[in-house]
Amino acid sequence: MTKLIIHRQQREAQYYSENLGEGINLDMMLIPSGSFQMGTPDQEIERLCKEYDRDYFQRESPQHTVNISAFFMGRYPITQAQWRAIAATAKIDIDLELEPSHFKEPYQEQDRWTRPVEQVNWEQAREFCKRLSRETKREYRLPSEAEWEYACRAGTTTAFHFGETITTDLANYSGTDWERDKKVYPGNYGRGPKGIYRKQTTPVGYFKVANAFGLYDMHGNVWEWCEDDYHPNYQGAPTDGSAWISKNKSTTKVLRGGSWGLNPSFCRSAFRNNSYRRVDRSRHDGFRVVCGAGGTVIQ
Repeated sequence: MTKLIIHRQQREAQYYSENLGEGINLDMMLIPSGSFQMGTPDQEIERLCKEYDRDYFQRESPQHTVNISAFFMGRYPITQAQWRAIAATAKIDIDLELEPSHFKEPYQEQDRWTRPVEQVNWEQAREFCKRLSRETKREYRLPSEAEWEYACRAGTTTAFHFGETITTDLANYSGTDWERDKKVYPGNYGRGPKGIYRKQTTPVGYFKVANAFGLYDMHGNVWEWCEDDYHPNYQGAPTDGSAWISKNKSTTKVLRGGSWGLNPSFCRSAFRNNSYRRVDRSRHDGFRVVCGAGGTVIQ
């Protein structure tokens, strides 16, 4: 029997901590410059489409080289505490609720404020970034899709930054089988084991497993909004890590990372979710912020 490979190793990472007041900090990890292969090889896409009887994996092609400049990214998704601290500041474009999240109870005796904020749409996440920038005198924004995938992979080429598979001991997703249209979708990925279904978010960093860049919760827990408009594939995509914005100002934005309520195939580093408009929100949707580098390409 071939042994499954799950990587665990200790590394040092550089970061700075932004003080948001009342003992609330925002840790920003340095993501070094580099190049990577964004997307999924055609052969793997063909396998996934056949196994899951869905063609949405075609969104991950063609695989292409992207060059990324160094930037900083939040160690965790934005928490409910961090959201409340910034949402309480003066409005710039739109109003923000102080407590939009559905999950408001403690989790296994951990404070609810350490859970990721959810039920936040793209417009609200952008407002948060603008207010955070004003309050800190630093330019914060949502990551581009390329920056997000590069940061998630952290030098890996496997489906997950842990390795070739994932378990519910490492991340928060639905580890049980589920059925739709008379087809069963597995709670495991590849040769990995099935697991549990928590049916809710977990506090950020709960699993105490970071990737090589020091980032936690990149797989599962909450979907994370990106700056980019949704495009059906990577034909014509920027290769410098910039956000890809359409001239016609698309209403559909990209989310990355999977969530607590979906099976592991959605949590892969390369998976792209296009099912939400910029004004939509759900219990599955959160975000994390970046600072520095980056840009926008309008096509």
